[in-house]
Amino acid sequence: MDVMGPHHEHDLHRRRFSRNLGLGLVLAALCLLVFALSVVKISEAVSQHEGARLPRSEGATRPEASVAQL
Repeated sequence: MDVMGPHHEHDLHRRRFSRNLGLGLVLAALCLLVFALSVVKISEAVSQHEGARLPRSEGATRPEASVAQL
């Protein structure tokens, strides 16, 4: 009886590993897709928010001046 004999992997384990690897890659791809869509959506929202700001003109009243008039 040889306890330390050659190790043979059963075909069932090989197929299970292959299937698990495939599912893992699909799950990773889905996570990357959701992350990429989130980054794009957030960056678009930030750029729209920055575009909505109006630059201050030279003649605009300052908040300190309006408080001093009260």
